Amino acid sequence: MIGWLQTGVLLLVAVAGAGVVRTRDPLQQSIAVSFYGLTLALLFFLHQAPDVALSQIVVGAVALPLMILLALAKVHRQDEERRGREEAER
Repeated sequence: MIGWLQTGVLLLVAVAGAGVVRTRDPLQQSIAVSFYGLTLALLFFLHQAPDVALSQIVVGAVALPLMILLALAKVHRQDEERRGREEAER
């Protein structure tokens, strides 16, 4: 039974990875990266590596998407400030 479960999760990881690559919107891509990290953590857990799975949850499912969202917020804020300065110069 474990073999079928591992195969199914491996296919889910492949689909999630393809979803990350095909997603173009950065906000949606951060959500896809988080889902991909969770599926990888599940795969690691099924391969009896719970320590690696926990690390993957922290880094791949939480930290990386959070860094992407923070970077997007900073870029958005800088764009608004630049637009404000351009309008003030007119």
